[in-house]
Amino acid sequence: MTVADALRHAQAQLQHSDTPDLDAQLLLAHVLGKSRSWLFAHDIDALTADQQAAFAALTARRAAGEPVAYLLGRADFYDFTLKVTPDVLIPRPETELLVEQALEKVREKSAAKKVGDPPVCAVDLGTGSGAIAIALARHAPEVAVAASDASCAALTVARENAQRLGVDIDFRHGSWLEPFAGERFDVIASNPPYIDSADPHLRGDIRHEPQQALVAGEHGLADLRAIIERAPAHLNAGGWLLLEHGYDQQDAVESLFRAAGFDAIVCLHDLAGQPRVSLAQWNN
Repeated sequence: MTVADALRHAQAQLQHSDTPDLDAQLLLAHVLGKSRSWLFAHDIDALTADQQAAFAALTARRAAGEPVAYLLGRADFYDFTLKVTPDVLIPRPETELLVEQALEKVREKSAAKKVGDPPVCAVDLGTGSGAIAIALARHAPEVAVAASDASCAALTVARENAQRLGVDIDFRHGSWLEPFAGERFDVIASNPPYIDSADPHLRGDIRHEPQQALVAGEHGLADLRAIIERAPAHLNAGGWLLLEHGYDQQDAVESLFRAAGFDAIVCLHDLAGQPRVSLAQWNN
C-alpha cells in the first residue's frame, strides 16, 4: 500500500468528519514522523506492514469520533503547541480572543506600575492544558502568573506544558479561586464550563472531551456565576475579570457582573461574529 492508497482509504472511512482529508493527512504524517508536505512529495512510497497497522488503528479511532488532537497528543494554540490528553479540554481558536484581551489588560497594568511596585499578577482559573496561563507567561514575562484546576490530572498536563515551553507558572490544585485564599490579582481570566447539559452540540466529537470542563448547571451559567460572585474578593482595585462564555449568554453574564458590583462591562465577538468574551472592571 502506498502513501496515496492509504490516504484514499482513510478518507473514505472518515466521511463523518468535517475535514476527512486533513484528518487522514495529519494521522498518517504522525505515524510516519513526517510533515504533511512530505506526504504529497512521496505519494507513491510504500508503507511497511507496521505503519499500515498503526495508521489503520488511528483511522478507526478517528472514525469512532475521537478528536484528532487526542490521537496526536498535541494541539496548536496561539503561537505554540500544547500536549493534550483526554484529561484536558482541547484548546480552541475562540479562546485566543480571551488571551488577547488578558494580555492587553496586563500590559496596561504593567505600564502603569512605578519603580518598586509589586509585579502585576494574573490568574487563569480552570487552566486545563495551561493554554491561557502559558500564553500570558510567554508574552508578558514581567507578569506573575498563577493558575488553578480542580483536576490533578489536568494540572499534570499543564505543568508538563509549562516546563517544556520554559515558563514559570504558580499552579494550584482546587476549584476556581479556592486555592488563593487571601490573595488578590490585577487580572483574572477563565474559560469555564458554560454548555448546558441538554445542548445538542454535546453529541459530536466533543463527547470525548472531559465533561466537567464543558458542562455547567443553571443552563450553563453555574460556574460563570460562581467565578463572578467570588472574584471581587480576589481583585485589586481597578482589576479586571475576563470570561469566555456561550454565544447566547452575553446578557446573563452582564447581569451577573452588574449584580456583583462590576462596571466598565464589555462583550467582544469571536471571528464567527458570536458574543464570546465578556470583561468587567472592579472599582469598589
